[in-house]
Amino acid sequence: MNQNTGKTVLILGANSDVAKECIKQYAQKGFTIIAASRNTISLEQFTHENHLNVKVKILYFDSADFDSHQKFYNELPIKPHIVVYAAGFLVDNKKALGDFKGAQQMMLVNYMGAVSILNIIATDTSNQNLERIIGLSSLSGVRGRKSNFVYGSTKAAFTTYLAGLRQELAPRKIKVNVLVSGYINTKINAGLDLNKNLLMEADYVAKHIVNAGNSFTIVPNFKWKIIYLILKILPESLVAKLP
Repeated sequence: MNQNTGKTVLILGANSDVAKECIKQYAQKGFTIIAASRNTISLEQFTHENHLNVKVKILYFDSADFDSHQKFYNELPIKPHIVVYAAGFLVDNKKALGDFKGAQQMMLVNYMGAVSILNIIATDTSNQNLERIIGLSSLSGVRGRKSNFVYGSTKAAFTTYLAGLRQELAPRKIKVNVLVSGYINTKINAGLDLNKNLLMEADYVAKHIVNAGNSFTIVPNFKWKIIYLILKILPESLVAKLP
């Protein structure tokens, strides 16, 4: 049932497919949403098509422009109760190995930008609203594999950061979650040769974000939970044989 919770969620990197589904689901729960992205035109079109204009405030945010982050946060119309970091960038591992610009952009968006803005948000003790921070990571960051270890390293770093942030914010009763997802049917994965039996839809993944509980790690789908656990315990000699 749609009701006004009086709470605000800030979604950073709000133009991703999963983030857009989060916008719809948070709106259904009665949240006011601040959707931040470099592509504000796409977000405006999305909110108009889904009749969400009243519930969503769209702002420009560039995760890789660190110098703008403090100003962005200071000028928020209201300080958020929930923050979702959904910004992401992916290039093929061979390209990342051969051209550092691609690798650098993944580091900037997937890890460094996240740390920059989330540090600002987390250390603002004047924000009595803040109750939860959720970061979108990946199973690619669980173990280093030769097919995607550059991208995976950025997600591993982000997951480690969020684990420490959870401990840092625990005395203030602020929860921190990390969504560790497998393959999602989104534009970032378009064109990749992925196992269709393991593909999750964006709205399914978003449901796990919007309904995050107390557990730090959220792994949607029982198949991916099994894969996640196997990856955690697999000997290095066997990990090396994975693609």
